Amino acid sequence: MTVDLKNLRSGEKVDLVVRRHWIAFVLVWIYALSWIIFTLCIFFILGLWSIVLLLMTIFWMFYSLFLYVTWLNYELDIFIFTNNRVVCIEQKSFLNRAVGETTLDKVQEVGIQTKGLLANVLDYGTLSIMTAGSTESFDMSFCPRPMIHSRYINNLVDRYRDSLYGWSANVAKEQKRSKLQSVENMQTKEKVKTIVNGTEHEINY
Repeated sequence: MTVDLKNLRSGEKVDLVVRRHWIAFVLVWIYALSWIIFTLCIFFILGLWSIVLLLMTIFWMFYSLFLYVTWLNYELDIFIFTNNRVVCIEQKSFLNRAVGETTLDKVQEVGIQTKGLLANVLDYGTLSIMTAGSTESFDMSFCPRPMIHSRYINNLVDRYRDSLYGWSANVAKEQKRSKLQSVENMQTKEKVKTIVNGTEHEINY
């Protein structure tokens, strides 16, 4: 799925978008179905009295709002990874959204947790990204294919760090290698005295 960020920097592109696993939305429908069955049971036991209809109508007004907010929280939670940074958009509650971002070089650890039979069968879990920024970690539950995503994120981090520090590290390595080579050349040019058949000779290595 492609995401169009309005504040992309020069040369920046979206590499990975992570949304919640579809099982999260199935659970919302299971909650709704269970309460529909409960409502039908109430009507069967108590009958269609006016007070019962009123109470159930009020209940379903609030419960429908709860289901909508729950679905909205799952739908709007998203991780966006570019070639420079990670952006976490978390819908905490209705009209309450938190957005955090950090550059990829500040990512310290990418961890996953897959718990339970259903999570292992359907391949979802919790993805945690530990950072050195002001936001210590970004967490997403019901993350699809957590192992594959964690490896891909680690590769993004490695590529970004190589682009930042790879050139200077290679230059330092070349300078060190050149210095060692010059020292070896100086050592090989030293004259070593030896005695062959009673006569002193100087041999250059």
